[in-house]
Amino acid sequence: MENIETNCPNTWCPGCGNFGVLAAIKKAIDSLSAQGIKKENIVLVSDIGCGSKLADYLNLNSFDSLHGRSLATAAGIVLANPELKVIVSIGDGGALDEGIAHLIHSAKRNSNLTVLMHNNRLFALTAGQFTAVSPKGLKGKSTPEGAPEEPINPLALMLDAKASFIARGYSLRPEHLASLIEKAVQHQGFSFIEILQPCVSFFNTIQFYNERVYEIEEEKSKEEARKLIEEWDYNGNGKIPLGVFYSEQREIYERINKTIKGKESDWEKCWSAHR
Repeated sequence: MENIETNCPNTWCPGCGNFGVLAAIKKAIDSLSAQGIKKENIVLVSDIGCGSKLADYLNLNSFDSLHGRSLATAAGIVLANPELKVIVSIGDGGALDEGIAHLIHSAKRNSNLTVLMHNNRLFALTAGQFTAVSPKGLKGKSTPEGAPEEPINPLALMLDAKASFIARGYSLRPEHLASLIEKAVQHQGFSFIEILQPCVSFFNTIQFYNERVYEIEEEKSKEEARKLIEEWDYNGNGKIPLGVFYSEQREIYERINKTIKGKESDWEKCWSAHR
């Protein structure tokens, strides 16, 4: 295994779920390298948050962007060089609050990206404010009386947005998570992995998850995937399946863009006709 660690001091809290994510990514990259994917062709894009510190701890090409804007940055990178494997490390706040429009449109157009959404179900780095996926009633710095809103189901959102690879992993099952990351990077198209990643400092969900998670055997049809995705309501109800829920092959955005490059677009034709 090639050592891809850096000398950057690790500042995560002891017991943070991100340690499992880091171990899973290193294992996945080692496996991908063995299959001929060069380390220098992998780019890690992050923004703000504890999970974004992965870029500090991995000796990979990386770009640290603005909060919620890592999807837009990653889309630009893969559009400029479609040969790269671009991985986005983003929190639930960045993905589903500041960056939700970028997330939806990247999925819809099937950009060839892998998104790892670290879901600790609150803004952890800023000490516990609620996000779009926080459970209703969560008491935190911004909601001392409890979060008033029902949480978004991010996997259902991705299914409706036509993401072509949808999965869920758990940071305390790094072997399983590594296999999901490997499959997601190999997939041609928009890959989304929700990673259940407990924040031991502000919302410790380890026991909650350990009692409820289970692994599914294989990816499902869209109808079966939706049923599994909706099994957990992101509050306190239901078991929590892990694995690949849905995968399909369809044309990626970068390939479509390459085919029309050099041709006059419909918009340009319209503009030329009315000048």
